[in-house]
Amino acid sequence: MATVTAPAPRPALPGILRHRAAHKLLLLALAAAILVPLANAYWSSGSWPNALTVDLSGPLGRANDWIIDNRDSSPLFLYFFGYISNAVVLSVRAVYLVLLAAGWAGVTAFGALVAWRVAGVRLAIGTGVAFLVCGLLGMWVPTMQTLALMVVAVLTSVVVGALLGLAGGLSERTDRALRPVLDTMQVLPAFAYLLPVVLVFGIGVPAAVLATVVYAAPPMARLTALGLRNADPEVLEAVESLGATGRQRLLTARLPLARKQLLLGLNQTIMMALSMAVIASVIGAGGLGDRVYQALASVDVGAALAAGIPIVLLAVVLDRVTAAAGEQTDASAAEPGSNLRPWLYALGATVAVAVVARLAGALDWPSGWTLGIAEPVNRVVDWMTAHLYSGVPYLGGTADWAGHFTTWVLDPVRDGLQWLPWWSVLLIVAALAWVIGTWRTALTAVLAMAAIGVLGMWKPSLDTLSQVLAAVAVTLVLGFATGIAAARSDRFERALRPVLDVCQTMPQFVYLIPVVALFGVGRAPAVAAAVVYALPAVVRITAQGLRQVDPAALESARSLGATSAQQLRQIQLPLARPALLLAVNQGVVLVLAVVIIGGLVGGGALGYDAVFGLAQGDLATGLVAGAAIVCLGLMLDRVTQPTERRTKKGA
Repeated sequence: MATVTAPAPRPALPGILRHRAAHKLLLLALAAAILVPLANAYWSSGSWPNALTVDLSGPLGRANDWIIDNRDSSPLFLYFFGYISNAVVLSVRAVYLVLLAAGWAGVTAFGALVAWRVAGVRLAIGTGVAFLVCGLLGMWVPTMQTLALMVVAVLTSVVVGALLGLAGGLSERTDRALRPVLDTMQVLPAFAYLLPVVLVFGIGVPAAVLATVVYAAPPMARLTALGLRNADPEVLEAVESLGATGRQRLLTARLPLARKQLLLGLNQTIMMALSMAVIASVIGAGGLGDRVYQALASVDVGAALAAGIPIVLLAVVLDRVTAAAGEQTDASAAEPGSNLRPWLYALGATVAVAVVARLAGALDWPSGWTLGIAEPVNRVVDWMTAHLYSGVPYLGGTADWAGHFTTWVLDPVRDGLQWLPWWSVLLIVAALAWVIGTWRTALTAVLAMAAIGVLGMWKPSLDTLSQVLAAVAVTLVLGFATGIAAARSDRFERALRPVLDVCQTMPQFVYLIPVVALFGVGRAPAVAAAVVYALPAVVRITAQGLRQVDPAALESARSLGATSAQQLRQIQLPLARPALLLAVNQGVVLVLAVVIIGGLVGGGALGYDAVFGLAQGDLATGLVAGAAIVCLGLMLDRVTQPTERRTKKGA
């Protein structure tokens, strides 16, 4: 009987070479072996070569002059931007006049009644107290000015963001096209686009509303798209099997299933709009932001806090009311008659209170009912500066902490990035983007990074990148840990919510002076300000994503004897991956959004250039620095935020 000899087995490849990422890196290394010598032959291998830079000061200067010369005569300004400006002014003025006509008693009563209708007595009392505190601080009229501006800005941001998110959630191609647009809207520092906005609309309310919409609409768009894309496929298939049209599937299945993401988007839009109150005051928004800005100009932390507290209170009230509104049962939503009657009662009660106040001559907040907190707050700040800045036994002072962080973290990262040859930075970006995405992802990231060099902002951008990386690392460590704890404990989440509201809505300018007083001037306080501002969004999105994990999967894991840590590591974190990636994305863009603050406290780099451009009316300097920040954000987005399609299909 003939024996059959089996073929000799092929030698197995090492495990690492069987991974798709290893194949990508080998191809990239092969391409680098060909392209890098050519790059060195034509350009130096140090910083970005001057031969590859483009000077945009001339074209931008001519554009600035054209806008100034034609603003009062061009049909574009008269019949397009002019109509937009008039509509914004009329809308804000109408809301403000309604608030003034209602008086402090009417506004307080209406807010409390709405909160009672939505969430019960406790929130009603809290809302009433919040409005009364605004008056006690002597900030009633500025609060109404800010509230009128925010009502118009938030409604506009929600409409724009929801429409963009709807388009992105229903079409993957549209989502890919919108991502760089949303990145630009959210990452471009306000100071960079304040100058062109002022050039077009002039100083005043329209420019402030537009700047707020540009900054506050992207979270609504992103979370709307995320909610629509993550709708339960089984529910959608069941609705489709019943013969529902595309519009019916959207209205009866997709949007109801995405309600939590929509409400989170509304929450983030409100918070970010209110955080723009101070920056908007720079271009004539007035209200609480103007009071904060004027107080900080005279280094009066107490007066700035007195104006900052009402901003936080407005944000907390709006956050609680909108969150409670979304938790109402579907049964009550299905009974329009029963829903409408309490709102009519609330409106009627408000009108009655306003009429009584008008007849009594008590529409305005009584001048004797005010409480001054500026002096005690300033004494506390002085004490903190005197006792914590340096000389603390065993621990050192906050100045020592800032110095160590700068010496051990910021300086090595910045020096290392600037020491690398320009082509090696592009290779690192390409490798990171391609490993987690596709060649298109890598190409977009590399082109964004190369555009920074073409703009002549290579070294300042690497300096800014070092600060962003440090701030994002600290933000993600603290944010993920806190978000996990909040998702696993309802009590901890309830206690944490007001802290997150304060951190996210308190204007950066308010806590900037205490931060500088404690940490000194430099890059460390800039990183601290960015962490405080970006942390709440990371915590909220992380907690929301973990809480939305399918309970059936967790119950199955418990039945198999999985511990709490195993459930978190093997079930919750993998299933919440889209939300975690969105948290990373939001952390990056929010840190970049605060990089402008770094320019005000000694952070230098791109933030300083953007501030200098606005202060000097230099459109070229401000916009070029802003464009470099956008390119930096686009690169970081592509490196840290792969889409589902990229994740599933690879290259």
